[in-house]
Amino acid sequence: MALTSEQRAEIEAQRSEPQLTSRPTVAAMENLLFTPFEVLDHGFLRVVDYMGDDGAVVQAARVSYGRGTKKVSEDAGLIRYLMRHRHSTPFEMCEIKFHVKLPVFVARQWIRHRMASVNEYSARYSILDREFYLPAMDQVAAQSSSNRQGRSDALDADTAHQVLEILRRDASQCYDDYESLLNPEGMGLARELARINLTLNTYTQWYWKIDLHNLMHFLALRADPHAQYEIRVYAEKMIEILKTWVPATAAAFEEYRLGAFTLSAGMLKVVRRRLAGETVTQENSGLTKREWSEMAAVLDGAS
Repeated sequence: MALTSEQRAEIEAQRSEPQLTSRPTVAAMENLLFTPFEVLDHGFLRVVDYMGDDGAVVQAARVSYGRGTKKVSEDAGLIRYLMRHRHSTPFEMCEIKFHVKLPVFVARQWIRHRMASVNEYSARYSILDREFYLPAMDQVAAQSSSNRQGRSDALDADTAHQVLEILRRDASQCYDDYESLLNPEGMGLARELARINLTLNTYTQWYWKIDLHNLMHFLALRADPHAQYEIRVYAEKMIEILKTWVPATAAAFEEYRLGAFTLSAGMLKVVRRRLAGETVTQENSGLTKREWSEMAAVLDGAS
């Protein structure tokens, strides 16, 4: 289980004590506030606070004094305009704070997105739980031959079982040694030193607060099919939350960011030459082989 009975009781206590507020709220977000969404085998993601909504984006763009009197369709059109032309500051007016439980190796990818406030569980102060991430069988895959930082097809069942046994064995042994190092009646090693023996699939937790603009940048990269599966599943759950929180912004984001492809100046020239009836190949396009294949994958459905 990703959450203990004590953690669930704490969440229920929070949910049972609603607070009155004069600030704008989103009813659907209020309903899911504090609710944990389980991710991977022991991880979770939950919203602990948020500020703003689609109206806050529109209000900031128009610099209006109140909630505004424009029609919903006009507000959605403005949001689409802002997204299409990559305006950022109106989206920075909204913020959200997550509580995330995730494997250490995922956290190290995640932390590369620096435009956020982070406070992580301290293994100098507290003792980490005996919880390790072990991939599902269909995620135990070979190294990709075309992508140096990606995986290819799943390994056969026997090999996958061997891999999982090695991961389970090593993580368990390292945690056993961690406990031995910490034992005050044994070695009594300081927690800040004992933790260095743990494996990268050990789970950690943090609070992560970010504005809407930078959240969408994170999601554009981490929800991409080329992103590592273990961080992508968190991003995909966040997109579901985004749709609940700011539906008009989420729709524009999917239209102009997730479902879009940016053409370089050279690619645009190729498209114009094609529209003019010219036969364009990679050799006479002025594009590198990689640029050509990326463009072809989008325009022609080729690889």
